[in-house]
Amino acid sequence: MQKTSARLLSLLSLLQARRDWPGELLAERLDVSPRTVRRDVDRLRELGYPIVAFKGPDGGYRLEAGTELPPLLFDDDQAVALAVALQIAITTGAGIEEAAARALTTVRQVMPARLRRRIDTLQVTAIERPTSRPAPQVDSTVLMALGAAVHAREVLRFDYTSAPAPGAAPPRRVQPHHLVTWGGRWYLVAWDLDREDWRTFRADRITPRTPTGPRFTPRDVPGGDVAAFVADRFRGSDGSGDWPCRGEVILGLPAAEVSRHTIDGVVEELTPNRCRLVLGSWSWPALAATIGRFDADIEVVGPAELQDAFARLARRYADAASATTR
Repeated sequence: MQKTSARLLSLLSLLQARRDWPGELLAERLDVSPRTVRRDVDRLRELGYPIVAFKGPDGGYRLEAGTELPPLLFDDDQAVALAVALQIAITTGAGIEEAAARALTTVRQVMPARLRRRIDTLQVTAIERPTSRPAPQVDSTVLMALGAAVHAREVLRFDYTSAPAPGAAPPRRVQPHHLVTWGGRWYLVAWDLDREDWRTFRADRITPRTPTGPRFTPRDVPGGDVAAFVADRFRGSDGSGDWPCRGEVILGLPAAEVSRHTIDGVVEELTPNRCRLVLGSWSWPALAATIGRFDADIEVVGPAELQDAFARLARRYADAASATTR
């Protein structure tokens, strides 16, 4: 039979694993009598755990929410997941950075050494970008392998599956520098040894190979800021920190309505039903198409490239409409 302290921890872990526990089943799982279970429940209540008893043929116990947060137990995977989530929270700009950092320190202090080593090697840079697309799942062992290579500064070899179908390409050889999240997806930022250039790789398409290669001296990411570097890459920017194409229009809609659907733009109210929108994109046709999704009259302020893009799209749409009526 377990000692009282160990048994209390086992009981608490069971109560956290499911909502309702019949008393007889708890006694069986802990290899004790129902009376011992009742005494242990009383001890947990004295420690601040809000455990209630429920009646019925299978009367038992339930751990409910209380007025204060008592100590919690996590299994290995839960502890690592919590630490990763707190790392991301530190960089979100949501006003909880200091609290998240303190929580991460608290969690790390009570972790066994084997888990501390896992989370210490997984350093994450979170780049916030709202998105509604479903995020692909990444195997946690892959993330840990990538994070370990980044932390150890060791050359990484991996197979990379490019959409839409896997190919027979040789394994990639890179110097891994950062593991980042962008738009709900995980990416590895690395120096590609064969292409002699910086690359970003989707983590859900990476299959690491072992063993890792020799250690390397890390080089600086262009611009020195990994978040800005990745944002520029996805914008198609030249490193200036802005979209390569930026234009200005006047829309026949209230500013409040346009603002709700504008992530990376500036909206200025002109009248209750008109507003000015300054927006960027990776190409002029893409910018025109993005603005065109607003169901409103559009007046192009500039530049001329945006006006030309609207004209090209108008011809394409007109051709598509006439083709469907034939």
